[in-house]
Amino acid sequence: MAKLRENLNRVGLNTFFFLLVGMIFLAKAFPEWGSDASPLPLKAITGIGISVIFFFYGVKLSPEKLKQGLSNWKLHILVQSTTFLIFPLVVLLLYAVWGDEANLFWIGTFYLAALPSTVSSSVVMVSIAGGNLPAAIFNASISSMVGIFITPLWMDLMLPETAVDFDLTDTIIKLSFQVLVPVILGLFVHKYLVKYVNKHQTALKNFDQAIILLIIFTAFADSFSENMFDGHTAGQLILLGVLMLVFFLLMMGLMYLLSKALKFSREDMITVIFCGSKKSLVQGAVMGRVMFPDPVVFGVMLLPLMVYHALQLMVGSAIAQKLGDVKSSGQ
Repeated sequence: MAKLRENLNRVGLNTFFFLLVGMIFLAKAFPEWGSDASPLPLKAITGIGISVIFFFYGVKLSPEKLKQGLSNWKLHILVQSTTFLIFPLVVLLLYAVWGDEANLFWIGTFYLAALPSTVSSSVVMVSIAGGNLPAAIFNASISSMVGIFITPLWMDLMLPETAVDFDLTDTIIKLSFQVLVPVILGLFVHKYLVKYVNKHQTALKNFDQAIILLIIFTAFADSFSENMFDGHTAGQLILLGVLMLVFFLLMMGLMYLLSKALKFSREDMITVIFCGSKKSLVQGAVMGRVMFPDPVVFGVMLLPLMVYHALQLMVGSAIAQKLGDVKSSGQ
């Protein structure tokens, strides 16, 4: 049993993954718990929790490491260009051919494409695969901060053509206060609290995951209460999963080809592949909550990101493990 659990964890099928799925079923069974009329102020708790997450994220950032990472500029440009330019352009190309303006799954797919890269899972997978770890930390950190401004800009370009209300200025202001300001405050107190944060990393990780679960639950509870998924069959949801898998593998393959073309070392190539192909569920859930104030729409918009997140954990972990095994064997 322990061996099975270890193998499941290795491919991303961990407790958090099953809790994510469980939140959707819980929201389906008890949608009223996530509404504004709920006796528990879950949405207010979630808002406070988000700011706390990003405060401690700022504390964990090392100003010295960020400065050291500036030298490898070709790698940084490629990762950030992939994250914020190539990803959205690929989806726009697909949207021009097969898109449906009335389908929120398409808009949700574009939303995930415009998001920043993950921090924790990108760094962990680069470490497992034997990549350039300082560069991974630098790019994941910069991506998260830059995304506060670039993601809303992309959505402002996309959403005027749809029925989803979106206010760019208001969104950036709200995100700055809820995300950027806590990060900056955390950076200022880095030297005072970093030891405390490192000592309690497990507890803080559990707190992060608890807040994400609350965001998922409240978003889907509102969507289910308004029957937003009634027009989508199980076959369509399975197809969405297949398409997200193809999309993820396509982006990983593209990162590999671009790294080869630029003649990157094996370590830098691994960093590009994992940092460039990942998308952050944490920031997607946080920013989406601000950008899409209609919680009914938000639940549907979030589904492609959740599917992509699960796949990048499962498939990405397996690939990272294989690359790490190859390096260990000296092949």
